[in-house]
Amino acid sequence: MQDPHIFLRRLFDRAVAVADPMQSLAAYLPDRPAGRLVVIGAGKASARMAEAVEAAWGPCEGLVITRYGYGRPCRGIEIVEAAHPVPDEAGLRATARMLRLLEGLGEGDMVLALISGGASALLVQPAGAITLDEKQAVNAALLASGAPIGQMNVLRKHLSRVKGGQLAAAAYPARMLALMISDVPGDDPGMIGSGPTVGEASTPADALAISERFGIILPAAALAVLAGQSCVVPPADPRLSRVQNVIYAAPGQSLAAAAEVARAEGIEVRILGDALEGEARDIARAHAAQALEVRSSLAPGAAPILLLSGGELTVTRRGSGVGGPNAEYALALALALAGAPGIHALACDTDGVDGAAEVAGAVIGPDTLVRARAAGVDPSAALADNDAHSFFGALGDQVLTGPTLTNVNDFRAVLIAPV
Repeated sequence: MQDPHIFLRRLFDRAVAVADPMQSLAAYLPDRPAGRLVVIGAGKASARMAEAVEAAWGPCEGLVITRYGYGRPCRGIEIVEAAHPVPDEAGLRATARMLRLLEGLGEGDMVLALISGGASALLVQPAGAITLDEKQAVNAALLASGAPIGQMNVLRKHLSRVKGGQLAAAAYPARMLALMISDVPGDDPGMIGSGPTVGEASTPADALAISERFGIILPAAALAVLAGQSCVVPPADPRLSRVQNVIYAAPGQSLAAAAEVARAEGIEVRILGDALEGEARDIARAHAAQALEVRSSLAPGAAPILLLSGGELTVTRRGSGVGGPNAEYALALALALAGAPGIHALACDTDGVDGAAEVAGAVIGPDTLVRARAAGVDPSAALADNDAHSFFGALGDQVLTGPTLTNVNDFRAVLIAPV
């Protein structure tokens, strides 16, 4: 087998490639409808999805919002770039234009919605009298709180005019097909991008309880929204009766593709799950214990074993670092393994952005801690400061991809060889 880190990067690249909309989306498109067709969308993969749509259908009318740097050339669909993970004015203006584009559609019209991870920040239309500044503050507090993505999205839905089924309701009575790339544990369509095309059963009281549980201080305008009647669209609402939601790419498919590559190399693969959640450092310690147990059972000359997992880990930020969950997982894993020979790992976000850092993640090996100390970098202090990205940057062990144009969330691979 080749160098462990090159091999692990090859697995990651394969996991990303199978989720590329240009490779997978066209199979889920019906024949182009005869009536008016409007394409809308939001997310880190949405521009690439729009590009794939036009490759199959030709130029289309529409508007898609993606992250800065993630735009793609389209012939008819307008691509707007905006901020992620904290929303900005560009996203606010583009979302308002998208809603205007849906006005006046009839039963004979069709809307194709392209939704991927990142849509929560990119679709910006605050409810009530909430200002953009207040929306940004709430979003930043959520990201630092350590709340699971499902809990974050419930609060986001109730503070929005587009999430929780409201975007689909705005297109009624037109027919809507929503094609989605899942970046959420469990592949719940209502959680992808905070479910703009999916009905929502939670209540404002549920959203308020989440803010209290995770210490999110809400401005008066947000509290007023949660004290009033819910803005989200219930699942049984007739305005959702003409919506079809389809997840066509998900973390499980990417893990399976990486596993196939590893097995072709004679490696035994154990998939720990594609929906893992929890604090990155806690999951890392559990995986380290599992890896050490596996290594102790390997006889000399035995085939290596690969542990694969996906999902979305979180970081409760208490230090001054940006706290990317994949880099934090990798650093905590290195500390827990304490230089154990024969174990290498990679942890990356498939969208190429780990938390708020323009870095996909990091790789570790048995020499990580030794090289760090030789370089004068303290791994324990970096972890305590949620500053894993600076740690791996100093070692040259960051994984840099640039925009991958897709997003099926975390990819973690731990390779264990006999020693």
